[in-house]
Amino acid sequence: MKLKSLEDLLVKELRDLYSAEKQLIRALPKMAKGAHSEALRDAINEHLEVTKNQAERLEKVFEMLDVSSRGPKCAAMEGLVEEGSEMLEEDGDEAVIDAGIIASAQRVEHYEIAGYGVARTFARLLGHNKVADLLQTTLDEEGETDRKLTELAESEINVEAASGATEK
Repeated sequence: MKLKSLEDLLVKELRDLYSAEKQLIRALPKMAKGAHSEALRDAINEHLEVTKNQAERLEKVFEMLDVSSRGPKCAAMEGLVEEGSEMLEEDGDEAVIDAGIIASAQRVEHYEIAGYGVARTFARLLGHNKVADLLQTTLDEEGETDRKLTELAESEINVEAASGATEK
């Protein structure tokens, strides 16, 4: 795809985000299964449902812009998912591994926050205000997920990991 306009770049960014969401839909169940903390497992499963809705929202955006969702695989998300998968294969203290899962999940959230923020800004500049509003909804959800992960880490998981108090 040649990038001749900001519109082209917006579409490229949206396709990247769509690929990222689709990869997450496949990866999150594995992360949930690998989590030791019930609270972490619940948070991941909750975000899986949110992620499915975000992918559907992007499909609406593609319809609104009258463009295809097809694009290359998001290499950044592929790498982030791979790092998360490696954490699931680690052997060690359960709380420490859960803390690592949260760290991996927050890297994903921060990538998505950056991507959705950029796409929302481009959409607004191009006058696609309804598209921008949909992207803002997703951006708000990603921020909320990041806040929930931080709260879970700071109130429970990281505290357990620091104390070494995980049941074996």
